[in-house]
Amino acid sequence: MLLLSAAVEAREPAVRTVLLSEHPEDFTPSVYVKGAVSTVLRFEAPVDPAKTRMLAWEGRFEPLLVGGRKVVVEPLRDLGEDEGVPLLVTLTNGREIPLLLKAPGQGRRVGLDQQVNVYEDLQRYEAMYSALMDSLKQQRILKEENARLRQEEHSPDHALAALLANGDRKHTPFERKRTWRLNNEEANVTVEVLTSRKVPKVAVVFTLTNHDAKKSWSLMEARLSTLSGGKARPFALRMQQDEIAPGGTGRIAVVADDSVFRSPQGLEQLALELFRADGLSQAYLVLEWRPFKE
Repeated sequence: MLLLSAAVEAREPAVRTVLLSEHPEDFTPSVYVKGAVSTVLRFEAPVDPAKTRMLAWEGRFEPLLVGGRKVVVEPLRDLGEDEGVPLLVTLTNGREIPLLLKAPGQGRRVGLDQQVNVYEDLQRYEAMYSALMDSLKQQRILKEENARLRQEEHSPDHALAALLANGDRKHTPFERKRTWRLNNEEANVTVEVLTSRKVPKVAVVFTLTNHDAKKSWSLMEARLSTLSGGKARPFALRMQQDEIAPGGTGRIAVVADDSVFRSPQGLEQLALELFRADGLSQAYLVLEWRPFKE
């Protein structure tokens, strides 16, 4: 059976290129920032510190750090969904570049901008190189996503997770062992832990009710890792829907083979954690494998 009692994985830096020549004159490019996290803006010419400023930033941001061709911004807290802080960057050649500092929107694959390369002249080597790296990165992400989807089409665990996410437990080999409720102001979460006498697999179903009156709830990621050492383990995940509307309810199902608990040292405890779109942890479980005794 499974008992209820963070792993941080390496991530590729979120570097993005903004080409000013691609935007109309009345369009202000957005930079996506997060509370207590520094974002570096890098320009093709040195920045004039005396003429670079934010508007109405007091109490919301650390003072700007300006040096060479870089500007560093850091919010003191997460910005609201409708908040935007104007930033005017002036280069030493007199060029003024307006930007808008905003919170990451729902559903953005990258949670925030760690570095933004801002270029005006696409023909410059740095701009061309940065744009090329962006394109290659997106191409790689799409190839990996397509490969993952093709693999999941033939995965029994993903098929079982899809049935559980849609509430069709009777067509799976699982039976419910334990149930918990995790309630807070933002959401109520019912956690069902499932095991099977027929197949060596485990499953966890999260039924989440979104209490936010305005924002939909969406999942940024789920992590399954060893409790000691934080080593990632494979699992299948399916959601009943991509987003849960205000006041709505939806299910998230996770299925894994019992082999994820095994290591050369013996059986391992695993941590399963769900992160919502703003990066905050919504649910955390410690899982322990105990085979059925016939």
